[in-house]
Amino acid sequence: MAVAYSGGRDSTALLHATARSARELGLRVLALHVHHGLSRHADDWLLHCRAQCEHWHADGLPVSFLAHRLNGAPAPGQSVEAWAREGRYEALQTLATEQGATLLLLAQHRRDQAETFMLQALRGVGAAGLAAMPAEQTRDGLVWARPWLERPREAIEAYLAEQGLSFIEDDSNADERYARNRLRLAVWPALGNAFPQAEAALAQSAAWAQQALDLQREMAALDLAGLLDDAGLDWAGLRQLSEARASNALRAWLQAELGEAAPASLVKRLLIEAREEGAWPCSDGMLRLYRGRLSFELMAEPPTEARPVIQLDLSRPGLYPQPGWQGSWQVAPSATEGASEDVLRCLNMRERSGGEQFQRGPKGLPRSLKKCFQTEGVPAWRRQGPLLFSGEQLLFVPGLGIDGRSLASGTAPRLQLHWIPDVAP
Repeated sequence: MAVAYSGGRDSTALLHATARSARELGLRVLALHVHHGLSRHADDWLLHCRAQCEHWHADGLPVSFLAHRLNGAPAPGQSVEAWAREGRYEALQTLATEQGATLLLLAQHRRDQAETFMLQALRGVGAAGLAAMPAEQTRDGLVWARPWLERPREAIEAYLAEQGLSFIEDDSNADERYARNRLRLAVWPALGNAFPQAEAALAQSAAWAQQALDLQREMAALDLAGLLDDAGLDWAGLRQLSEARASNALRAWLQAELGEAAPASLVKRLLIEAREEGAWPCSDGMLRLYRGRLSFELMAEPPTEARPVIQLDLSRPGLYPQPGWQGSWQVAPSATEGASEDVLRCLNMRERSGGEQFQRGPKGLPRSLKKCFQTEGVPAWRRQGPLLFSGEQLLFVPGLGIDGRSLASGTAPRLQLHWIPDVAP
């Protein structure tokens, strides 16, 4: 197992208590220290933590020390706190995983949980924010656990005194530029005097919010089960739900699509503005409502110049990446419709120039691509991609498939084509 170890009072107590228990169980404990490079004392803190672990190890505690130094700086518009937190979590995950740890312990206690609940409430967040810090969660196979969330800070201070443990006092804790410090220094003393039960009550409220969040997620999963298909989210079906359930399901779907929580303003805009069709910039892509389905598509970088005609041999099954087109051709055997190997052996891939006509099926009539796209309900953003020609005969169009004049007849083996756009990084 591993412990996130800054050298402060809380992590020092947790690491020492964990190492004592691990000795009885025959386990090894990793002390993981992240050097943020933000304080002039950071090098001294690293030396203190290393020396303390070596001292404990010499006394028979099964603890090993590992450190990681963060590089870089916050991105434009990113707070120092957010940058340090994200870098710390990534470093802890990497260090623990590389050493084979499956459990990582964090030292937050009941006061920390109560403060987090208050800070989130002051930001006007919903249940996900008010739930504050979970007692346990799994990320990429590593369990992150906070075993002391229900323990008061006084119990930790008593343990430090009882064991005679030294720890680091971070001078930045007195810097009132940070919201949590302002809360601790200016608000908490008065709140504790006026309401002695505040810490326990606020931490309990966070626990209730966590339970409400779990319920929201379960309800969203039930609602979305009947609203999703390959074309996206059934918008009419979503709007038949109550306002609260529709908002809840939409937030859950957006989080799954975007990989992060969607802004509350976006959820409100969609529920107010989305009717038959529309588009909304979002994260690194675009949300689009077309023919009753809401979908999300990452935006790839557009080409800077016209693409040349490229000759291709797609006569064998496989994946054929086309970096200049931000996509790949997928070729697979087909038991039904498809083109023959001979036809696919010599193809030209090129841009749409205008005037092309596509024939749906062997007995169909050639029609303009625009009319075919409209008839098949192919939205504009799924019409992008190269056209394939066999000589001067159009063979394949993204969104429509193989032209009926190029389908194999008789008993000859058939191959099916698919154009797969790249996912933008």
